[in-house]
Amino acid sequence: MATPRPFEAVLCDFDGVIRFHDQTELVELERAAGLAEGTTTKVVFAPEVGLPALLGHITVEQWKGAAEAALARQVPPERARALVTAFLKAPTRVDEDMLGLLRRAQAHVPVVLVTNATLDLEDDLAWLGLAHFADEVVSSARVGVTKPGPRIYEIAADRAGVPAHRCLFVDDRMDNVEVARALGMTAVLFTGVSDLEAALTPLLG
Repeated sequence: MATPRPFEAVLCDFDGVIRFHDQTELVELERAAGLAEGTTTKVVFAPEVGLPALLGHITVEQWKGAAEAALARQVPPERARALVTAFLKAPTRVDEDMLGLLRRAQAHVPVVLVTNATLDLEDDLAWLGLAHFADEVVSSARVGVTKPGPRIYEIAADRAGVPAHRCLFVDDRMDNVEVARALGMTAVLFTGVSDLEAALTPLLG
């Protein structure tokens, strides 16, 4: 008798798990402006600035304008513009080891990206050559709800075609992981490729 699968779908975050941003230039600009490292990111993702973009209510260009206006309360407008531009245009890389593991998992179960993202996500995936990578993509900007709201997890499980308790969920934020666990999912806090390797071992052998 075949051993039953430990789960029937993999739900995976994108940024901080598959895609990574190089913020070297941004950090240098923050230091030059006399700001603490991470200040720009905090401003950009402050609920009143970032949430409308992550819910798909505004474009990335509108988000940029809102972030510049908010940051201009701390630095001159031209510096605010340079900081936000550096944040949004930071070089990115995709972790090929992660993609390799997820592709191996796809031979057995569907893989669904579940990400807080803007309306530009599809363009970003296409630019990275990942337009057809995942079996489904659940973007907060398209479904109108963000993690850690439970509804986005439910949508992802529905898209995978399996009950929530039969999903493996992978994310780099503990608050997101905790909600997944509360919904009955097998949830893994991602700190490196080895975390996904360990979680997939019962599936891949």
